[in-house]
Amino acid sequence: MNSYLISILKQFEYYKSLGDKTFNQLTFAELQSKPNSYSNSITIITKHIVGNMLSRWTNFLTEDGEKEWRHRDLEFEDSFNSKEELLATWNTGWSCLFDALEPLTEKDLERIIYIRNQGHTVTEAINRQLAHYAYHIGQIVYLGTLIKNEDWQSLSIAKGASSSYNEDKFSKAKVRKHFTDDM
Repeated sequence: MNSYLISILKQFEYYKSLGDKTFNQLTFAELQSKPNSYSNSITIITKHIVGNMLSRWTNFLTEDGEKEWRHRDLEFEDSFNSKEELLATWNTGWSCLFDALEPLTEKDLERIIYIRNQGHTVTEAINRQLAHYAYHIGQIVYLGTLIKNEDWQSLSIAKGASSSYNEDKFSKAKVRKHFTDDM
């Protein structure tokens, strides 16, 4: 289970890096743009992710993950005034998450915590949040690709480069490491 704790931290770091790399490619106006009136902008998705992070990871082991002070509906109203404010908020959410996860031990993984009064093992709660953030960060990256179009800098294996990427990987000896270790 110690490998789970190490792996989960690396997974969260990976998804944070995808968001970071997307933000780096976009202006504040682009971050605020929406494909249509029903869609969310990257700024709104970010605000929602951070609201969720602060609620879920604050006093993670001792309080319900849905805090009374969270106003989820307000997360879908864009209130950022600058890209710098957006990034500071994004980093605050991630700091809250990492501060909650880093001290966990194997013994903590089977503890029961609650989200909206529904019991989860710590492992289940972590997996739930990883899936939630991956879903929304995927939206952020996709919106970034739509906005930048041909100017988008790929965050993974570029189109048409799979063969050379695999050739490089298979030319090396087998090793045991997390896939993000080379990123």
